[in-house]
Amino acid sequence: MLRILLVEDEENIRETVKLNFEMENFEVVTAEDGRKALKYASEQHFDIMIVDVMLPEVNGFQVVEQVRLTNRDTPIIFLTAKDQAQDRIQGLKKGADDYLIKPFVFEELLLRVNRLIERTSKSPDVQPDLFTFGNNQVNFATYEATGNQGGFTLTKKEAMLLKLLTERRGEVVSRQQILQSVWGYDVYPSTRTIDNFILSFRKYFEQDPKNPTHFLSVRGVGYKFVE
Repeated sequence: MLRILLVEDEENIRETVKLNFEMENFEVVTAEDGRKALKYASEQHFDIMIVDVMLPEVNGFQVVEQVRLTNRDTPIIFLTAKDQAQDRIQGLKKGADDYLIKPFVFEELLLRVNRLIERTSKSPDVQPDLFTFGNNQVNFATYEATGNQGGFTLTKKEAMLLKLLTERRGEVVSRQQILQSVWGYDVYPSTRTIDNFILSFRKYFEQDPKNPTHFLSVRGVGYKFVE
């Protein structure tokens, strides 16, 4: 039985969609806010996720962005009333595979879900999630990297932080955004922890760690990655 994580704060929609998918022989786990969605996504396997954007606690864009730091494979569909072009673009940039506007017809949602699951099930081999910059290379699927001192393995938190920065290349990412996306929404380490991670990245990847060109500090705000 295929498993769906349905993240929707409106009870009527949540229960109606859940019932319809169960009638199609899916197992449906529901979450009414973004915090619970992140907890379930980290603890359980799902064949697909359906996520609203306007959620309590943590919004849908933040949920998908955090999920994508460690899970590139599970298909995700946004199901939302936010119908502006910039919303759809933002949702796809965060890592969603599809974007469906409310109000919607269940048959269309079911078709999109089945097509996404079919597409991913035909490609079981995990493709290398490689990122190259300068003379450096990182495999986000295995955490293996090559830098100034040859090959080494990143920790999971290092890989998550590095992925967040590289996917937002050219943008300033605040310390608060980093803490929420990499460490979660319950317990934060000190911001000094982030500073130490950045120092490690400079040691790993910069030709001159004291004069970085890739991992830049923005005083009073956060950090920016530049290729």
